[in-house]
Amino acid sequence: MRWYSNPSAQAWRTTPAPAEVQAFHQSLPGYRPTPLTPVPSLASELGVGQVLVKDESQRLGLPAFKALGAWWAIHRALQERPGPVELVTATDGNHGRAVARRAAMLGLPSHVFVPDVVDDKAIDAIRAEGATVTVVPDTYDAAVAEAAAYAGDERLLIQDSAWPGYEDVPQHVVDGYSTLFREIEVEPDLVVVPMGVGSIAQAAVTHYRSGSSAAAVLGVEPASASCVTTSLLAGELVTVPTGKTVMAGLNCGTASTLAWPVLRAGLDHAVTVDDDAALQAAADLRGAGISSGPSGAATLAGLRAAREHLDLRPDSTVVLISTEAAH
Repeated sequence: MRWYSNPSAQAWRTTPAPAEVQAFHQSLPGYRPTPLTPVPSLASELGVGQVLVKDESQRLGLPAFKALGAWWAIHRALQERPGPVELVTATDGNHGRAVARRAAMLGLPSHVFVPDVVDDKAIDAIRAEGATVTVVPDTYDAAVAEAAAYAGDERLLIQDSAWPGYEDVPQHVVDGYSTLFREIEVEPDLVVVPMGVGSIAQAAVTHYRSGSSAAAVLGVEPASASCVTTSLLAGELVTVPTGKTVMAGLNCGTASTLAWPVLRAGLDHAVTVDDDAALQAAADLRGAGISSGPSGAATLAGLRAAREHLDLRPDSTVVLISTEAAH
């Protein structure tokens, strides 16, 4: 386990995501807030008042939260660039499927690049949405690079990671995630989010540092792909090598350049977890009636790993963001 903490994070302030994001989502067919499910057995285990799981296993007809960001980003990008285009992205799975689904809904073609560590089931699910899929025999970062190179005049890149010169669309993706946090009507003491490139964590920090809430935010990532935690400990953006992990949606070697300054300033804590802990957490959530894959259940694994470092009381409320259904 690697651990990072920033005692000054809660003093940092920023501006909230645009209010029209939630209105857009509420206008979509099939929109409904996802459940916030109490799990008393976890509250007892961890010595807190409440553990609530934000269950994103069914979001807008897909088994993960990704449509919130991808569909808002597509909406904004097409406003700025109307006309027939092909939607292009790279993915570890759920983001690409969300882009492909929205493309089909809009009558547009889509092309999704995936690293070769993505399993066949996830690739088949993307193809079933009507997308062309290219498997890149390399890492997620390499797949992103190929997608960016492929995009062009009539090929619109909808990526959830930013880099210098490509930040508008990723910011729309992050803004799209704000609906998830606006749906949480309780006042938590701690919110736990998974971290891949850092976009959902950026959305969490933005939400809880732009209002009156005093919630702390804990980010969790795989020990084998700890680009955010490694960067925070180093005090600068660092790329890390990645291999294979059951937390496929978090298997990223480079943090988003948009997320990085927000997380450096406003993220309270970060922790890394191994595959066994994520699998155990997924099994425990399943036992509580919540469908969660290892990337989503990483938040429970991270809370367990970090518990002794956290200032939590017997009356504290903890919200775990479970970002995906079980595979």
